[in-house]
Amino acid sequence: MPKIAKKRKVAIESFDREKRYGVEEAVGLVKKAAYVKFDESVDIAVRLGVNPKHADQMVRGALVLPHGTGKSVRVAVFARGDKEKEALDAGADFAGGDDLAKKVTEGMLDFDVCIATPDMMGTVGKLGRILGPRGLMPNPKVGTVTPDVARAVREAKAGKVEYRVDKAGVVHVRIGRISFEQQKLLENGMALVRELVQKKPSTAKGVYLRSITLSSTMGPGVRVDTSAFTAREEEG
Repeated sequence: MPKIAKKRKVAIESFDREKRYGVEEAVGLVKKAAYVKFDESVDIAVRLGVNPKHADQMVRGALVLPHGTGKSVRVAVFARGDKEKEALDAGADFAGGDDLAKKVTEGMLDFDVCIATPDMMGTVGKLGRILGPRGLMPNPKVGTVTPDVARAVREAKAGKVEYRVDKAGVVHVRIGRISFEQQKLLENGMALVRELVQKKPSTAKGVYLRSITLSSTMGPGVRVDTSAFTAREEEG
């Protein structure tokens, strides 16, 4: 058996895959089960009791995690004049109007987040076939179409994450890296769950937080007792 496979086997057997753990213990197990040398991402998967086929049960939005994601984020902003300068002063990696649109059309996609002022959406809309499939299309629902580009850039750089329930009713979000302190991962995860609870659609019936799983990039998933999140939520 290859060395990496042996390490994965040990990681899988280090805890009960069927048990639902308290949130603090679950975070600790994810960190303990990490077996590769690189600094893996830590992700949370929350299955919600919604039917995404219905528009009124689509859960989507964005939030700034308390401790960021540990990822260096490159930001492009479509803006003109003073707004272009504001974006660059706030730390945007790229900013511009028609000139930036031309670069994107020619294949320049060296950025992770795309922001636009409302007046630029006519130009940005023409780039939909390029930006859309890559998840880069600015959207007012997640705060990436806004006149306040400086704030949007700062939030993106600080670790703002977008979330959207998929066809199976699951929200997947990166909440940090294995190198993060356990408490910081816990607080990031709680911030995401709190956000999802606040966004519960009024039309969603039955149990809303169906399941929560934490995992690192290469590590096995650790199931979380959803009541642990609910209890902490009530305390907060």
